[in-house]
Amino acid sequence: MTPMMVGTMVLCFALSVSVAVSIGLASIVGMQVNGANMLISAKEIFNSINKFPLAAIPFFILAGNLMETGGISRRLVEFAKSIVGGVQGGLPMTCVLTCMIFAAVSGSSVATTFAIGAILIPALIKHGYPTSYAAALQATSAELGVIIPPSIPMILYGVSAEVSIGELFIAGFGPGILISLALMLFVWVYCKFKGWGKTDGDGRMPFGRALWQAGWALLMPVIILGGIYGGVFTPTEASAVAVFYALVVGMVIYREIKITDLFMILRKSVLSSAVIMFVIANAGLFAFLITRAGVPDAIGRWLEQVLQSPA
Repeated sequence: MTPMMVGTMVLCFALSVSVAVSIGLASIVGMQVNGANMLISAKEIFNSINKFPLAAIPFFILAGNLMETGGISRRLVEFAKSIVGGVQGGLPMTCVLTCMIFAAVSGSSVATTFAIGAILIPALIKHGYPTSYAAALQATSAELGVIIPPSIPMILYGVSAEVSIGELFIAGFGPGILISLALMLFVWVYCKFKGWGKTDGDGRMPFGRALWQAGWALLMPVIILGGIYGGVFTPTEASAVAVFYALVVGMVIYREIKITDLFMILRKSVLSSAVIMFVIANAGLFAFLITRAGVPDAIGRWLEQVLQSPA
């Protein structure tokens, strides 16, 4: 059964079939070869996604989309630019710093790419940076959302490995900050070497004004991370708080989200969440079949023999 499943999955990958569909087809082939009851698939798929921590995923994605539409991301960009935008290569450094702050709320690299990339990629190109560099910089900076808590991949790992999600968040905070600082240093050195970004500081907002305008936006990561680390609420509850805060700030304080915008925001969030949950559901079925076939035990016995001391 296992060779057929792995072979089917590899073949689907080679044919550019999506990851979720590839895993699902491999699982179906494995069940057919083994003669298993197909009703098991429905049960295992449901069990894979019927977990409370996974509720944080759609909430964090929704929070990111609300921040994008509600003007929070734009104000974060102006704030970051007021800090690092005055040096050569300040605009790429602004991209890294903004993604770091945005990732501390949205938890999603995809949401970070859409929200910040829509603002900074055109700005980078306008200031003379190559299109390929602007795209690569945004793609790299957005991946800080995977490391800096709250992080959707950390939630997925915590659920699958049955470890504390809060402790994973604590473990990711320090490395996330260090990686962000290292990336900003590299960007600064690279722009110096290439001679790019000598006019990046033109037209940037004074720090005090940028801080005043971004005050409500900057409070968001403080409330979310402070609440999680302070034990006020769980990561899943924090995701709901993030949605509520972003909605209030976007609709009541900044007044950039209209009632008519909510359907578009919800639709985008549902589509993004559905893709992730579809992968989780199929991966859960695949993992169940692999475990049922005894693959983890076989690998464990093989490693025990290989790593066994000669003495």
